Parts: sequence; C-alpha cells; structure tokens
Amino acid sequence: MSHPSRIDPALLSRLQGWIGKTEVLEDEITAAPPRALTASLDRDDPPPERGTALPALWHWLYFLPVYRASEIGPDGHARRGSFLPPVPLPRRMWAGGRLQWEPANPLRVGDAARRVSTVASITHKAGRTGDLLFVTVRHELHNARGLAMTEEHDIVYRAAPLPGEPAPPPVASEAGAAWQRELTPDEVLLFRYSALTFNGHRIHYDRRYVTETEGYPGLVVHGPLIATLLMDLLRRERPRAAVRSFEFKALRPSFDGQPMRLNGQPGADGQTIALWAQDHEGALTMKAKAEIEP
Repeated sequence: MSHPSRIDPALLSRLQGWIGKTEVLEDEITAAPPRALTASLDRDDPPPERGTALPALWHWLYFLPVYRASEIGPDGHARRGSFLPPVPLPRRMWAGGRLQWEPANPLRVGDAARRVSTVASITHKAGRTGDLLFVTVRHELHNARGLAMTEEHDIVYRAAPLPGEPAPPPVASEAGAAWQRELTPDEVLLFRYSALTFNGHRIHYDRRYVTETEGYPGLVVHGPLIATLLMDLLRRERPRAAVRSFEFKALRPSFDGQPMRLNGQPGADGQTIALWAQDHEGALTMKAKAEIEP
C-alpha cells in the first residue's frame, strides 16, 4: 500500500518560490494572555505586572495571525497561498523548532514588539506514509531595546492516511528521569490553548472532524502546548533559571483523555537539560533540549 505522490519537481519548484517571502506583525505584550495561560497550566504565580519578563515560549500567545472567516479552509486553518505556500497535502502539523533568547533583553509585559518572519526553506521527502513537505519559517522578535529572540519554526505537511494504513511504529521513551510529572490533557485544556493562540485548527477541538476526516483516535494535543508543558516542568524544578536556548521535535501525536508523562534530566554541566514527553503506552512523543544560563 503506497500513496501516489502529489509533489512533482515542477510543483516543488513553484512552492520553493515562496522562499524569502516575509511578513511583519506588531503586537503589544499585554498581561491578559499570560494571566490566562498561568491559570490553564494550574500555576499559582502572582498576576503579571508591567515589566514582568515573559516565560520562555509564552511569546506564542502574541503575534497571532487574524484571518476573516471567509479566508478559513476546511481544516480550520487559513487557506494557503498567502504567506505560507499552497501545499496540496491535507495534514499540517507543528514539527518542531529551535529558539534562542537574548538574556539581557527578554520580552516584558508592556513592551511594544515586532516580529519579522521569513520563509527560510521548503524541502520535500518521501516518507513511509507518503509525501512529506517541510516548511521552515524564521522569526525575529524585537522590542524597543532591540532583538529579544529568534526562532526557527518547522511545519510539516503530509498526506491523509489510506484506509487500514498502520501507524508508524512507536519509539520507546527512556525511563528513570530525575524530573517527572504526569497529567492528562483534556478538552478544556486544549480548548483554552486554542483560544489563547487563536488556533482554529479543527484537530484540537472538533472530535468528529479529527476522527472521521483525519483518521486520528482523539483530539490532538498541540505540539507547542507539549513544548510549553516541558518548559513548564523546567520552571517548576528550576524556577530561577534563565533559558538561553531550546530545541524540540515532535515525534508522535498525543491525544486528549490519555495520560502523558513529562520528563527532564539535567546534564552534568549544570546548563543542558534533556526534556521529553511520553504517552500512556510509554512511547516517545516529543524530545527537546534546553540550555540555561550558568
């Protein structure tokens, strides 16, 4: 059983014409989004005040693309072909990313901020389950004091599953992490995160769509939410640590109603921390690495 290719060389060449395309968004780092995410993650932090530095990855609450209802495609995302290329593959996922912070210049509540985004690369691979097309977008975030952080965001597009197609084999998660936390993502957490990030992707809240159209067994937990939960584990264990860099890769979907374990293992150098998430079957779903200031 194999998928017919939908990405021929001529189409790939046209899609790669999007490389170098840029988008500029401006936003104000207001207090309401971090206050809401604090509650959603069940933290007891004091309400953020003007001048409070944003925790690592919480910049995802800002610079949200706002599309008119008439511009939304059948999956709940904006129709393709504006900033992102019109990839003719139906399934879109956040595959991973690499982030670097400027420790002396964090984004703070009250900042007027600017994000410059550039389509950095578009590559095609033929995977075991058909075509895979990877789009990497580079973001540079600035405030009035200069560059605050850079991010490379990897998006993967893939074919819909064929009837009866088996799922890729899982990779077993490592055991015995020094830091461990278990939780069960539910519909409320997924809804809140979708609302906070203005994410209309139906796989996160529309059970009928995600099971009947995309073939998943349940609502898909957002990749950036899992990354945020891994970073939250680091914050709980090292609350005063300043994060210098973070990279992560999504390996397998996680679904609502199923227990998830978050793991962390500090390195011998005291600055590098391995982080990973596993599902209820012990399969690795995301792996990550953080570096903190000495």
